[in-house]
Amino acid sequence: MKPTIVLVGRPNVGKSTLFNRLTRTRDALVADQPGLTRDRHYGVGRLGERDYIVVDTAGFDPVAKDGIMHEMARQAEQAIAEADVLLFLVDGRAGLTPHDEQIAVFLRRAGRPAHVVVNKTEGKDRALAAAEFHALGLGDPLPVSAAHDEGVRQLVDIVLAPFPVDETGDAAAEQGPRVAIVGRPNVGKSTLVNALLGEERVIAFDLPGTTRDAIAIPFERGGRQYTLIDTAGLRRRGKVFEAVEKFSVVKTLQAIEEANVAVLVLDAAQEISDQDARIAGFVLETGRAMVLAINKWDAIDTYRRERLKEDVTRKLGFLSFARLHHISALKSSGVGALLKSVDAAHAAAMSRLATPRLTRVLQTAVARQAPPRSGTVRPKLRYAHQGGMNPPMIVIHGTSLASVPETYVRYLERVFMDAFKLQGTPLRIQFRTAHNPYANKA
Repeated sequence: MKPTIVLVGRPNVGKSTLFNRLTRTRDALVADQPGLTRDRHYGVGRLGERDYIVVDTAGFDPVAKDGIMHEMARQAEQAIAEADVLLFLVDGRAGLTPHDEQIAVFLRRAGRPAHVVVNKTEGKDRALAAAEFHALGLGDPLPVSAAHDEGVRQLVDIVLAPFPVDETGDAAAEQGPRVAIVGRPNVGKSTLVNALLGEERVIAFDLPGTTRDAIAIPFERGGRQYTLIDTAGLRRRGKVFEAVEKFSVVKTLQAIEEANVAVLVLDAAQEISDQDARIAGFVLETGRAMVLAINKWDAIDTYRRERLKEDVTRKLGFLSFARLHHISALKSSGVGALLKSVDAAHAAAMSRLATPRLTRVLQTAVARQAPPRSGTVRPKLRYAHQGGMNPPMIVIHGTSLASVPETYVRYLERVFMDAFKLQGTPLRIQFRTAHNPYANKA
């Protein structure tokens, strides 16, 4: 088993910077602003032949009683309970603070192995910078600079020394579909993630913008592996002011591009907005499979439900390939059926389409409705083969294909999607015109 290393400490001491250093990624959002991380963030690291799991946590306030700080503290406490070893980060430039002492008291009571890590010691006498932190009563402080990669390897060597080497090797388990939960702020994305997981894994709080980072969470349901990605809500560009929120938007867009399936969450209590359509349009442009989820369905009356169905058809009609579910994430109603549609959409996106059948479907479609002429020339569509997956791409060969109109392309898309039952994924068609060997000869 890989040891689990949990990073704890007050806000802005460099936990996310060290997380990125230990995992050799840029997965954790980093900025010079306290309170940026709010949920537990998991990653995998490797040093030589040693693998380990790293958990980044929010700035920890063990005496917080309510509000978002209390929810962040609960997340940190759950991570501490899961830890094999704790790295208690403190700020070597700011020195020992009363907040650090409060956290140290909590960690001593938790009974987990812990190391005090004195961060931001670059350019300082490291022994002198660490000296005052002996007062925390958690052993010899370990000075590092996460931002400059100073002392990090020695830190990992010390932390991993008590744990045996895993002789089973790095046989990574199949991760299954990567599913990004996307939508506007405060539509219930984090609540849906918690409902799918069956635990309060991410903070669900009645405050727009609670989720700031894209949190990837592996889980298993019905014997199948998934990776859920809870993302920050996407607001209209004109309403994004803070630099942190701009980074959150970038992380959300990256999460969509790296996912196999996107679940677009809509709020039944609100109108379908232009921003919902923009988010859907971006998912469509990236070619990701999609499932629509109208959340808070139980909170509206029959009249409102009928109006909403009409709005979805009118404003999101370009997503006709996606299955639609009416759910209540808070009550976990409808989430099982939603996950089945995610499975179906993923299967469609990763479908392998046989060339002989593709060509037969193409020829049948052309016989039923030939492409229109362009002047004196009619495009000739001869055969088709698959050019890629996620989304499925069909490459059609022939002559004069540059003049095939968009309306005919959409006709072919519908034909192929119906023939191969590609429910839940968009389809791409690419034309390749054969070279005419006599074109330059008199």
